[in-house]
Amino acid sequence: MSAPYKVLVTDKVKGPALGALKDDRRFDVVLVDDSKDQKFLEELATAHGLIVRSATKVKGDMLAKAPLLKVVGRAGVGVDNIDLVAATEKGVAVLNAPAGNTVSAAELTMALILAMVRRVSEADAAMRKGTWSKVQGVELRGRTLGLVGAGRIGGEVAKRCKAFGMDVIAYDPYLTDERAAELGAQRASLDEVLERGDIISLHVPLTDATKNMIGTEALAKMKKGSFLVNVARGGVVDETALAKSLEAKHLAGAALDVYVNEPLEKESPLLNAPNILLTPHLGASTSEAQDLVASEIAEGVRRALADGDLTTALNAPAIGGDVLKKLTPLLELARALGYVGCGLAPGGVQAVEVKYSGDSDEALKPLTSYVLMGLLEQVLGRDQVNFVSAGYLASQRGIRVARTQLSQKSDYTEHVELILQAERGELRLAGALLGDAHPRIVQIDDYRVNIIPTGSLIILKNHDVPGVIGRVGTLLGNYKINIAEYQQARLSKGGQALAAISVDGDVGESVREALLQLPEVSSAVVVRLG
Repeated sequence: MSAPYKVLVTDKVKGPALGALKDDRRFDVVLVDDSKDQKFLEELATAHGLIVRSATKVKGDMLAKAPLLKVVGRAGVGVDNIDLVAATEKGVAVLNAPAGNTVSAAELTMALILAMVRRVSEADAAMRKGTWSKVQGVELRGRTLGLVGAGRIGGEVAKRCKAFGMDVIAYDPYLTDERAAELGAQRASLDEVLERGDIISLHVPLTDATKNMIGTEALAKMKKGSFLVNVARGGVVDETALAKSLEAKHLAGAALDVYVNEPLEKESPLLNAPNILLTPHLGASTSEAQDLVASEIAEGVRRALADGDLTTALNAPAIGGDVLKKLTPLLELARALGYVGCGLAPGGVQAVEVKYSGDSDEALKPLTSYVLMGLLEQVLGRDQVNFVSAGYLASQRGIRVARTQLSQKSDYTEHVELILQAERGELRLAGALLGDAHPRIVQIDDYRVNIIPTGSLIILKNHDVPGVIGRVGTLLGNYKINIAEYQQARLSKGGQALAAISVDGDVGESVREALLQLPEVSSAVVVRLG
């Protein structure tokens, strides 16, 4: 058995819920509750996996101290504390646990809605002052819930509000008619939700598109006397604009569990705003949710490290362990095409297009990543490029990437075509699987070939004249290089031909230069195919 994977766990993620890792002898789980502890940095230096909650900030400087790190798991939904760009650049997969706190977050949303509309906090404060004040609230029955985001948590809130006799309208770009019917909700635009909702409940991630989406303009569109609740992410609501809307009595109330800055700073305008409920990010703060998210992320990290399963990765093409095993011959073929493309491209690569025809609906994205791995490894080094980082590194170098799914070809069950646009022209390559597990490179530009993508490959352009194959073979023999396979392809008799020569061992630069000295040879490229 090889040395175990070390998984460092911090932020007081519960130990008993980490059974997926602790019960597997392939893993060594190290618990350091506080990431500011010196022991944390010592263990991080040799960790393969890292599990955190929201307290630990996984930024570029921390990632730089973890050369072996392959995966970061967030025991929760949001990954605001993890620098996705830096992680992707380092080839570190980032996972979260989106399902574990679904019910807890939905129930907190309902608790805040009920407390808000029935003015529970205000009544409690009056009682503590000795005042028997019967504050008047409103019923939920017959009112309209305006749902912004109808994913897991939003969907659970919708179901609960329906049980209270509410009507539900929902805005979500990905909400289908079928899913809306399942929730008993009516699809609507964002403006319609804001204008018609008596209670607006937010359930969206924090992105460039959602940052401050509920600002001065959006708040003005809401009904006078309506309510706002946010148990999603801080930053979705413009806190200053919300405070002003409450002070102007345009909104009847608001309830927030998340904030731009956490803990909430003493200078926040929210603290002095009227009719507002504030809780300290309690969405996942139930014993059940903490166990569930810890179990979920432990299983995700286990699969990522042991099986290469990145189904839940936020910064890599989703691919499960079983799918990965099935696609392995095809992925290795794609990587080999990238190697050949790097060697033959006429100048710096500017654009890459990957075309796939086959029987897998899940293959195209990972195939593209493997092509990019092969293309970039030759330049950046294998330790710098992996499945996670390949797409990011290509974009950083200004390489445009496109992918196309084609109908299945009649002559091959699995076929991959690579088109490279480079500074001085275009290169086309193609590969295919023979049977289910025998990869071949079958085309280089217009030349038909049949190359097993292993070992070293010498690719020559030469004049199609008698004796050239013998002269090349003799030269390689003089350098003690054994030929495994020699293929000569031509477009017309006596014209230019392409030779693809598979050889054992490495081929040095002196051999390539010697080949170029042959009068029939116009170009010579050596590619190491893994």
